[in-house]
This record gives sequence, C-alpha cells and structure tokens, in this order.
Amino acid sequence: MNSKFIKILEYVVTIVIIVTLNFFIPRLMPGDPFVILSGDNGTEISAYSEEQIEKYKAYYGLDKPLSNQYLAYIQNLCKGNLGYSIYYNDTVKNIVKARFKWTFMLVISSIFISFVLGALIGTLSAFNQNKRLDKILYGFFMTLSEIPGFLLGIVFLFILAGKLNLFPLSGAVTDFKNYSSFVDKFLDIIYHAALPIITLTISKLGEFYLVARSSAISVISKEYIKTAKGKGLGSKTVIFKHILRNSILPIITKVFLSLGSIVGGSN
Repeated sequence: MNSKFIKILEYVVTIVIIVTLNFFIPRLMPGDPFVILSGDNGTEISAYSEEQIEKYKAYYGLDKPLSNQYLAYIQNLCKGNLGYSIYYNDTVKNIVKARFKWTFMLVISSIFISFVLGALIGTLSAFNQNKRLDKILYGFFMTLSEIPGFLLGIVFLFILAGKLNLFPLSGAVTDFKNYSSFVDKFLDIIYHAALPIITLTISKLGEFYLVARSSAISVISKEYIKTAKGKGLGSKTVIFKHILRNSILPIITKVFLSLGSIVGGSN
C-alpha cells in the first residue's frame, strides 16, 4: 500500500514539476513576444504601438505578477483550457485538434509496421541465436535503436526530399490541387505521409526488434520448443506457431507503451 502511494505521489510531483517548468521557462526567457510579433506576423508587416502592446498584455493577463499568472494557468488547466497561442492567433485546443488526426495516422501506421517487422525479424534472429545472421541483425538494430528519430528525420528530409525529390518537403496534401476522385486524394495523402511514416518506423524498429529477440530467446529455451524441434517440425512452423505466438505478449506491451507518442509527440 505504501509503495503504491509513493508511486502515485511521484507521478503527481513529476506532473507538477513539468507543468511548472512549462509555465515559467517561456516567461523567464528574454524578449517580449508582442515586440517580436510586431515586426512580422508571418503574413504582413505590422507594428504595434506601446499602447497596443500594453492593451494586449492586459488582455492576456501578462501584466499581472507571475504568481497570479501561475495560479490562473493552473486553474485553466484544471478546466481543460490550454490557453491561447499568440503566435498562431488561435486557441491551443484548436491547434492541437487540427493536427491530431495527422499525428494519429502517422504514429499508428509506423507503430503497426514496426510491430510486424520487429516481431518477425526479432524472432528470426533469436531462432538463429549466435549465428552470423543473428550477429549482423543484432549489431545493426542495436545501432539503429540508438539513433534519435529527429536526426533520422533531418537526414531523410535532406536527402530523399531535398536532394532526390522523391518525397515532398512538407504538408499533408498538395496545395491547390483539384482531385479527380477520392482515390486520387488518398494517394496524394499517402505520398505526403510516406516519408514521415518511413522515418518513424525505422526509428522504432530497433526497439521492437530488441524486445522481440529477447522475448523469443526466453521462449526458445522452453521444453515445448525443444519437443517441437525433436518432432521434426519445419523451421517456419516452429517460428510462427510456437516461438512467435508465445513470445508476442512483451511486444504487444511495447506497442501500447509506444502509443503515448500520439499525445507526447513522435520521437
């Protein structure tokens, strides 16, 4: 009971620290957002007068002491009010809502592909443990799992989209394109989503492989696997019907843990 209470308390303290840092860090940074935005708002040149800047600060509550702003911030969070983005000129809720469906599609697709490939390759590697194939796969995916996803994204974007023009640099659809059918629009979306999905899949594949390999190795040592091999069953039957089926649970657990990137962001 005490251990559960301590864990809950740790979670609460962690959330409070994150929320507090999220509030104070932007406000303690040098510069004034309204002064910066008054130079160029992204669409047209505009200059706010001192009177306008003070009016905006009062409207957003930025003229109040930090302690008052912090209390208001916590109250709004508890009500589900995430605030208003000065930069995007819209509520944070609307901004997140507009981007969530694309994030959901990219993350779910990449997790599914990583799960399937990681489970198959990891099980195959475990079946050939300490052999040449296993050593090559293990070394490759161990290295791959240590490469940050954002770095892969930058490299792929620069080479595949920037240099080779195989994929678009940005966007979810082609701007100002008249689609002849639903299939035409669907293919355009797939074309734009392909590079992000490939990048996310590769960045997650190493982790799924390592989990699958470790789980499969523990299963291979079981007596029923030795019995299956002793009966003369083929390698495919042993791998798919016995090893993979009995080692899948930790991989599925990894899938659900990875779903947090839908909310927290892809890494």
